[in-house]
Amino acid sequence: MLVLLPPSETKAPGGDGDPLDLAALSWPELTDVRAGLVEALVELAGDLPAARAALGLSPTQDDEVARNAELLGAPTMPALARYTGVLYDALDVRSLTRAQRARADRRLAVGSALFGVVRATDRIPAYRLSAGSALPGRPTLRALWRPTLGPLLAAVDELVVDLRSSAYAALAPVPGAVTLDVLCERPDGTRVVVSHSNKAHKGRVARLLATTTGEPGDVVRLRALLRRAGFHVEHPGGTALTLVVPADWATR
Repeated sequence: MLVLLPPSETKAPGGDGDPLDLAALSWPELTDVRAGLVEALVELAGDLPAARAALGLSPTQDDEVARNAELLGAPTMPALARYTGVLYDALDVRSLTRAQRARADRRLAVGSALFGVVRATDRIPAYRLSAGSALPGRPTLRALWRPTLGPLLAAVDELVVDLRSSAYAALAPVPGAVTLDVLCERPDGTRVVVSHSNKAHKGRVARLLATTTGEPGDVVRLRALLRRAGFHVEHPGGTALTLVVPADWATR
């Protein structure tokens, strides 16, 4: 089972690993695109107004541009430690046992606008690039990634659970992947999407899938696994699942 997580805008600073080695990252088929994007970000960082515009940043976020300028020399850390925020707080890899962390390292991967996809253990620097960013003089990220990342993910020979946000899934859709929508159910029975709840509950689902000793091979078995763990999961059809949470869980 391969569980694809969305990245986060926020990244943990620092690190204790050697500088970025693109050749050492998982899926070396993506190296050329990765290298081109790293080069583009470093070059863009030399033009502060252009970098702000391309990356959607304000002057108060110039430290993000500075990070990009140092991409090739900055220290690295494992991807699961680099990404932060609501989903990663709920995933809480630091609390896993050694055996659970080993399973998580095998199963979890993170979609990335800069690297395409990285394994949990891949060492990366802090950076700023989002799926919707438009780099001057370059094709869209979707146009860059789809020809290489799409076939790579489509060829994964195991169940893929795609928890990426729509913007990152659009960079390279995975045919046949199980997807998960999170809906909050109000007392009157109506259902709405809540961003915070979506991220937190996907983090909890990711934690279960990363650590379970089970190995579901299809959407039906995956749903059964989630339901046994106490999740209210519906299967509207195909490979789509819907996780329904009560309104009073919206901020949990």
